[in-house]
Amino acid sequence: AHVRYPARFQLVAAMNPCRCGIGGGGKGACGKAPRCQRDYQNRISGPMFDRIDLTVETPPVTAADMALPPPAEGTAEASARVLAARAMQEDRLRAAGIDPDTARDQAVNARASGETLDRFATPDDAGRALLMRAGAAGGLTARGWTRTLRLARTIADLDGYDGVLRRHIAEALVYRRTTVGPQGDFERQPVRPEAPAY
Repeated sequence: AHVRYPARFQLVAAMNPCRCGIGGGGKGACGKAPRCQRDYQNRISGPMFDRIDLTVETPPVTAADMALPPPAEGTAEASARVLAARAMQEDRLRAAGIDPDTARDQAVNARASGETLDRFATPDDAGRALLMRAGAAGGLTARGWTRTLRLARTIADLDGYDGVLRRHIAEALVYRRTTVGPQGDFERQPVRPEAPAY
């Protein structure tokens, strides 16, 4: 039998930092870290991780975290920012004279064609240099390069910027499991980075 499924979907996945589920530093940390974390997370192949646009490490919530005031931006504010970014994406394509049906289909940066991406997601010189350094250091595949541009374009839209700046590229690279080493060189990390400097 042949079964056909729609190809557009959003994958959201979660995993523990290591086999025991503790991982990380601090009190009660896994005694085998960081090897335990590296071995456990490397069970997911590199090509699989390369297809994941965003990886975010979420440390355990502590009692001190619970005592903090609520964040300034809540769900309603974040939702409004997302809607504004989506409207910005659609307006940009319409203003460029792209067919309305195509504009509606490609308004979300994740679905933008290569030509549309080249036209609207090309970073400034500093951003391009940063992207080139990441690629030259082996931190980006061809797929990773394109996905980084898509993500950087979205980050710029959420910031309300028409252009893609170096800081948007840098933030997108943080989410791509690529970090900056102590000498300013890019390194491919077996364990997701926490917050590399850029």
